[in-house]
Amino acid sequence: MLRVLMFLIPLALTIYAFIDCLNTPEDEAKHLPKIAWVFIILLFWIVGPIVWLAAGKQRTPPQGGRTPSEWHRNHRTQYVAPDDNPEFLASLREDNKKDEALLKDWEADLRRREEELRRREGEQGPKD
Repeated sequence: MLRVLMFLIPLALTIYAFIDCLNTPEDEAKHLPKIAWVFIILLFWIVGPIVWLAAGKQRTPPQGGRTPSEWHRNHRTQYVAPDDNPEFLASLREDNKKDEALLKDWEADLRRREEELRRREGEQGPKD
């Protein structure tokens, strides 16, 4: 049991630090670019996550202001469900019109080809 924990705890810590690093905005990563922190966490999977948690991320908000991630949380774009979004529904209607026109063209082409085949068979006569 202890052997398993010795493997699982660093693995869980690595996964947590990796996801935390990926979710951290670029301007909150300290000392190194975020991509460098990702490589450190993954390459040094026992020491890297501890270093990331200790020194890699800005943990306290600056004095007199909010962190950039707090600003991003409060100023996100409001997403609307597709069935409530009039622009999305209009685009579906336009796509449907295009698809119907394409289908009509295909059907007309098919009818034309069938008619040509009937004429050719009528000209050649029945084969015995």
